[in-house]
Amino acid sequence: MSLPEELAQALAEDAEALAALHDRELTAETLAVLREVGFPANLGLLPAGEQSLEAWRLMAAALAETGAAGLDLLAADYAAIYLTGAYGASPCESVWLDDDHLACQAPMFELRKLYAEAGLAAMDWRKRPDDHLVLQLLFIAHALRRSGGVDELRRLAAMLDEHLLRWLPDFAARVAARAETPFFAVLGRLTFAWCEQLRDLLAESLGEPRRTREDIESRLRPQRRVEAAPLAYMPGAAPSW
Repeated sequence: MSLPEELAQALAEDAEALAALHDRELTAETLAVLREVGFPANLGLLPAGEQSLEAWRLMAAALAETGAAGLDLLAADYAAIYLTGAYGASPCESVWLDDDHLACQAPMFELRKLYAEAGLAAMDWRKRPDDHLVLQLLFIAHALRRSGGVDELRRLAAMLDEHLLRWLPDFAARVAARAETPFFAVLGRLTFAWCEQLRDLLAESLGEPRRTREDIESRLRPQRRVEAAPLAYMPGAAPSW
């Protein structure tokens, strides 16, 4: 089974819109356009469930209270999240999933291979690594526009399971806790809620239940087997009675 073409195109536009908001500083013009189209109610994937409804509501409220006078604060938040790392909330997957929290590790190369199989490549991985949130959202948009059958949907579902949805909730929670502006405090939550709903939609379309996060982690991070060392007998070490 595949997604209806019209729905797939609408979802691809959603992913591109979310990518654009994480991509660059907000301007007065961008805020005006978001209000004009009624963002986020204009998204093709409407909220379903308490978590999504709350994220949509908070974003609408954030837009309503953000005026031109707040552009400097928005710029400071953007820099702290995406440029300087001041909030400790990297938009790159490796930092979250690598055991030592280092950038440009295995997830970046895994995604680079995934992109290459789709005929895509990061423009400059030194400036924006392959595992950056923006590039993952743009890949989702690309995949949705080419979701012609079951195999394509399964590959997209696997990408969400094994990459974006493994770290996006933690990123969203940390930004929400540290951002100074309501807009950026909720943008990550909105993006995560949208991605979660997309994954649910893929599961429904495929007729295949989602794997649990625990199952995914146990498969991707196999537990190291630790051999128990026998206790050596030490004369005089036994307790006296």
